[in-house]
Amino acid sequence: LSSRWDTCWFKVELSIPPAWAGREVHFLWESDGEGMVWRDTQPVQGLTKEGEKTSYILTSSLKETEPHSLTLYVELACNGLFGAGKGSMIAPPDPDRRFTLSKAELVVFNRDVYELLVDLEILLDMAQLLGEENQRSFQALYTANQMINLCDVTDPSTFPAARDLAAAIFSQRNGESQHTIHAVGHCHIDSAWLWPYEETIRKCARSWVTVVRLMEHNPELTFACSQAQQLEWVRSWYPGLYAQIRDFVAKGQFIPVGGTWVEMDGNLPSGESMVRQFLQGQRFFQEQFGRICSEFWLPDTFGYSAQLPQVMRGCGIRRFLTQKLSWNLVNSFPHHTFYWEGIDGSQVLTHFPPGDSYGMHGRVEEMLKTVKNNKNKGRVNHSALLFGFGDGGGGPTQKMLDRMKRMSDTDGLPRVQFSTPDQLFSVLEESSQLCTWVGELFLELHNGTYTTQAQIKKGNRECERILHDVEVLSTLALARDVTFQYPASQLQRLWRLLLLNQFHDVLPGSCIQLVVEDALQYYAEIRRAGAQLQEEAVQSLCGDLLQPKAGSADSSLVLNTLPWERTEVITRTGPAGTETLALVTVPSMGYAIAREPLLPPQPVAVRKQEDGSIAMENGVIAVCLDVMGHLTSLRLVGSERESVPDGCYANQFALFDDVPLYWDAWDVMDYHLETRKPVTTLLKPLEITLAGGLRGSASFSLQIGKSSTLTQEIILDATCPYLRFLTQVEWKEAHKFLKVEFPMQVRNTNATYEIQFGHLQRPTHWNTSWDWARFEVWAHKWLDLSEHGFGVALLNDCKYGASAHGNVLSLSLLRAPKSPDATADMTHHQFTYAVMPHRGSFQDAGVIQCAYNLNFPLHAVPASSAQCPAWSAFSVSSPAVVLETVKQASPWGRTVVVRLYEAYGSTVVAWLQTSLRVKEAMLCDLLERPAARGCLLLEQQGLRLSFTPFRLLSVLLVLRQ
Repeated sequence: LSSRWDTCWFKVELSIPPAWAGREVHFLWESDGEGMVWRDTQPVQGLTKEGEKTSYILTSSLKETEPHSLTLYVELACNGLFGAGKGSMIAPPDPDRRFTLSKAELVVFNRDVYELLVDLEILLDMAQLLGEENQRSFQALYTANQMINLCDVTDPSTFPAARDLAAAIFSQRNGESQHTIHAVGHCHIDSAWLWPYEETIRKCARSWVTVVRLMEHNPELTFACSQAQQLEWVRSWYPGLYAQIRDFVAKGQFIPVGGTWVEMDGNLPSGESMVRQFLQGQRFFQEQFGRICSEFWLPDTFGYSAQLPQVMRGCGIRRFLTQKLSWNLVNSFPHHTFYWEGIDGSQVLTHFPPGDSYGMHGRVEEMLKTVKNNKNKGRVNHSALLFGFGDGGGGPTQKMLDRMKRMSDTDGLPRVQFSTPDQLFSVLEESSQLCTWVGELFLELHNGTYTTQAQIKKGNRECERILHDVEVLSTLALARDVTFQYPASQLQRLWRLLLLNQFHDVLPGSCIQLVVEDALQYYAEIRRAGAQLQEEAVQSLCGDLLQPKAGSADSSLVLNTLPWERTEVITRTGPAGTETLALVTVPSMGYAIAREPLLPPQPVAVRKQEDGSIAMENGVIAVCLDVMGHLTSLRLVGSERESVPDGCYANQFALFDDVPLYWDAWDVMDYHLETRKPVTTLLKPLEITLAGGLRGSASFSLQIGKSSTLTQEIILDATCPYLRFLTQVEWKEAHKFLKVEFPMQVRNTNATYEIQFGHLQRPTHWNTSWDWARFEVWAHKWLDLSEHGFGVALLNDCKYGASAHGNVLSLSLLRAPKSPDATADMTHHQFTYAVMPHRGSFQDAGVIQCAYNLNFPLHAVPASSAQCPAWSAFSVSSPAVVLETVKQASPWGRTVVVRLYEAYGSTVVAWLQTSLRVKEAMLCDLLERPAARGCLLLEQQGLRLSFTPFRLLSVLLVLRQ
């Protein structure tokens, strides 16, 4: 058959011989491509050789009344369960690969022989695995031996007696103290990975139709299914199958879990994105199935943010299941069942199935491993076992069920019961002896995923910003203009695209080229539609202040979507279409007209020294740069304190060899650090590009590696407390890792990194194996190294990989893996980072606000000549509290949700002030459900809100008509 991702259809006409009356008849199909049987226009059975599903049961006992002739259609996909890699699973897909249909037959299935073989398999596994010191292993062995002696393969009448011998062993019961395994059917389907999004839609249908068939014959089977997006796909494309799924959900067999739109990456999405994963997911589960999920389900993601417990709790979830930390390369995680505590103190009951897998096959060996491996023996006596083929779909098989039915309560083996996540967690909640793990669940593997596919990382950060700004401006328009229609359905569509791209093989960059192309197209669509929605909101909000299309404006309307006043240099289009700079002050979450450019208290001074180095100063910071673009001096004006140690260079680029053991796009290994080569080849020495005033800048170019180039413009703006590095890279490397390093004259055993709605510390030393396993970590918009009274922060607009070792802060810029995408990152890149020295703590110095400012530029639009005072919609009395989100509440109407968090790690009371006409205010959870006793008084000073460290609060504001 033809090459990858094609589809072939086969029409199959069957005629069952009348002589097969009373027999079980199967249609047998073997191919290395995934298939689906269709009958009477409906999908009826998924077929995959790798997933041990090669037959469709036509009848369990052929009756005369049943049709003996029928027509089936088989849809055959030209890809296997794991795509079509060339030579290895994670290699890029092979364009020349052919798929073969090796068998299509009508067969009689001998159920008696099958049952006998399953009996023997279980007995032989018990004999082999229970060990010579265990009498039970000999009982199993001798029973199997007797069965063989009794059985005459040519005489089926001898089979029942042999089966009775097995049944006698299986029915010998355990004592009361035996461990109980809760077996739950499972089918992990990556929403995209080694195959594109479109193929996943078919994988869901193939896998779930198989589960539905199994449920019809096995009423005890339960199946946990996560990812609202996948259910939505099946709802749209396979409505008949979806109706059957809903029936089994109502029966309690098909169990929606997870509560999120997709199984997203656990590190890189912003705090608000994490909230929206749950908001979109839980709302879908509520609308479609009448209930929200009570457990978060994320078995395969590359680490878990320390802010997830609070987000879960806010979305109606107190239970969490994963197993990925069993992949740790260095340290073995000490628990399987424990309470996980986030940075705000929120706790969730967490369970890792002790078999360390989400794709078990129901074998004796797995049951014994589950008990033996359990790290919390004595504290808990129950654990989960998830069974079914996964990653590329597949799901449970009849044989898995039949194995476990024989182990329901057999002496010598743990009890195995078909169960539900709710039953398991309810039992675990009864334990009063569980341990607590505080802080992030860091995966000691796959830390290259913070950097791989930089365009996807940038698309994610940019689109998070776009949707934030559109929501803020649309909400303000809604509040000011009764006729404005809040674009709720458009925003939901765009959010769902962004959330889909946060799937744990897309945002991390561990997917094939086809998926990268889809993801970048989704980001382009969010940018396009977002720009249009923003324009409509600004038009409504500021209509008469805007410049009509004709003519040119000499003044600008500047909008600020952040919750503090900002004074910044902006670029605006002048009368002749030329770009000019202006210094503007704009109030918090509001706008101002900028007419006459403000004069800075101190203009930027730029001087070239005799040795070619360039000094820049703006009254806040003073810097010195050498001809290579190194930062040789960085200090606060009015302070003698130098940030760069003697003889060191900051803004030093370094290239590392980056050859992981196997997981190319995923891993960066600790040994890459031994291959550091500073970048020293200068193409264009540093030259002044802007001479000062409102902005000073200087540019240079370097050659990186064999064939890549880097050009950088280093920019200092009037009044700005940080120095920006606008960077362009033409990247053409193979298995290289580019970082930029800032050695700093600051000493601390910990550095601070921004995470979702807060920050955490990680060590700058490698004392223990837990410390050095974190040689490469992730951060969001900033990281900081401070000692008492002084520190330096590194800000960025689209990077996530970072490290701080000793006194060196590093930002990870680009990688060049070759699988599963051979072209990963081979393109032009543009990004900005910044360095900010500060007095006092990073909190008091405003590092958090500066990092937001860098990521959320002011918006300038041409203004008319109408007069207008500056206007602010919201402000917060305490700088420790960030007003992160302003959006319309759902269900739609004149109710607004504002979300705030405490960002400093302090206990504080803050007043939220608003100029909007608010009728009533109440606290709500992250699903926007009003809190019990949550009504807030509307006082002269605004709304009084109490925060503890890193606490997240959401408030519903009902607007007056």
